[in-house]
Amino acid sequence: MRNLNRIGGAAAIAAALALTACGSGGSTGPETAKGQEAGSDLSKLISINEKPAADLEQGGKVTLPLGNIGPDFNGFSNNGNSADNSALQVPINPVAMNSGGMGGCWKVDFTGKVTPNTDFCESVDSEVKDGKQTITIKVNDKATYNDGTPIDVKAFQNTWNILKSPDNGYDIVSSGAYQFVESVEAGSSDKEVIVKTTQPVYPIDSLFFGLIHPAVNSPEVFNEGFNGNMHAEWMAGPFKLDQYDPAAKTVTMVPNDKWWGKKPVLANVTFRQLETSAQIAAFKNGEIDAMSANTIALYKQLEGTKDSDVRRGQRLFAGGMNINAQKITDVAVRKAIFAAVDREALRKVRFNGLNWEEPSSGSMMLLPFSEYYQDNYPVKETGPDAAKKVLTDAGYTANASGVMEKDGKPAAFKISNFGDDPTTLAFTQTLQKQLQAGGMDVGIDQRASADFGKVIGGRDFDMSVSGYTVGPDATDAVKQYYDSKTNENQLGDAELDKKIADLASIEDNAERNKAAMEVEKEHMAKYFSMGVVMNGPQISFVRAGLANYGPSLFQSLSQVPDWTTLGWEKK
Repeated sequence: MRNLNRIGGAAAIAAALALTACGSGGSTGPETAKGQEAGSDLSKLISINEKPAADLEQGGKVTLPLGNIGPDFNGFSNNGNSADNSALQVPINPVAMNSGGMGGCWKVDFTGKVTPNTDFCESVDSEVKDGKQTITIKVNDKATYNDGTPIDVKAFQNTWNILKSPDNGYDIVSSGAYQFVESVEAGSSDKEVIVKTTQPVYPIDSLFFGLIHPAVNSPEVFNEGFNGNMHAEWMAGPFKLDQYDPAAKTVTMVPNDKWWGKKPVLANVTFRQLETSAQIAAFKNGEIDAMSANTIALYKQLEGTKDSDVRRGQRLFAGGMNINAQKITDVAVRKAIFAAVDREALRKVRFNGLNWEEPSSGSMMLLPFSEYYQDNYPVKETGPDAAKKVLTDAGYTANASGVMEKDGKPAAFKISNFGDDPTTLAFTQTLQKQLQAGGMDVGIDQRASADFGKVIGGRDFDMSVSGYTVGPDATDAVKQYYDSKTNENQLGDAELDKKIADLASIEDNAERNKAAMEVEKEHMAKYFSMGVVMNGPQISFVRAGLANYGPSLFQSLSQVPDWTTLGWEKK
């Protein structure tokens, strides 16, 4: 599943640029100033100051910022589906993570290769006979939720029952491949799980990447029960929740004495909800240990911070134009938005001063360095005249103010911008002017970073400057974004839905991803709901001496490849 992310979000704190790093710590890692293409060496985009846990100080504290904490902590639901929510919960609840570097039965390396996460699932075996698949999962005997509930077949059954259909009252983000699961039963014991499908499912890790506690057993609990309540008792991970303080907007975590896996190095992890401007002062004052600086305004303000490193990599992000088709209902207006946008000009504003170049991104599902990538942006002729022609062909004419309207209704809407970063606002203002030049009446709806999850999850926007995290395989994403029963815009048709259902049974990775990309191409050209402007650079300013933290590509959404090894170098 792909997490929602603000365009300047603090959740994915990665970057690649060639600016000179300042601070006594200097710069670590590659100084790449270019987005990578297919066949590139992806290790160029990794920078974590890797150290063995045995070489680190035992104990210590790390404090990290987030743009928003809560209010809904259910990452499987639309209201809880944000990158910040995932980053917050990885240390305390990896069993339930449904994206990023690990979750449930699976873990991912920086290249995107997926293997079983033996803390929860010791082995996962698949066999196909007569067009049906049997998957056998051996669950770790020690795996147990914090409340003492065994992680066993009941958790797998509950996960399947909740996620198999959007029609059962659960506000799920996507049913994924669970619609093809026929049964989930115990094998020789409750710790052996036998999954049978109606058709083969690929990749296998599209199933049980994240497990849902058996106590979350009704739409009421799933949809409403996590509002303001993290439910630490239903979690399992190397850390446990120590305190959630909604007034102070902080979450503190300590090592989990019930954890059966590797013990963490750190004695305390704290997350603080801070607007971007507040993060700057907090980092300079030593109150937080890392922050995103993926715009020139932030970089310049942090440049020269004492005892800091700059770590660089590729941001796992695609988007820029997230259109709410429930508000902007006319497909002609949505197509005109795509036609009016000068993506190169927007990227210049966004990357100004960062000395960053990247291939023009044209997919929500894969980055240009993927061997499966193709550019699916649906409009070839762009600019003000192209946008006006789209509207004119749809029956719109210019009113006295120059705004295109039809049947007395103008093409009018607002762009929601989140946070107080000046570069992000400049991007939004440039987008606004491009759309206005295309004959549309466009305003800006300015929101706090803390409102992101509430606004986007509640669909309280016309168009937002936001996008989604990007994974190494398009199979899950194509269903989340383009299946008519799954995508939040409810856009699609039976023909596309069938193509999506069919591609899930294609075993060959290249063939399956090619089929997914073709669905995206067709959906974009019909419905115009999500516009890809960029992927982009990201920068992490990190307290000198912090080890095993930084840009990690697919290995970690939260920039911590392994929370048990995060810690401080010995002095």
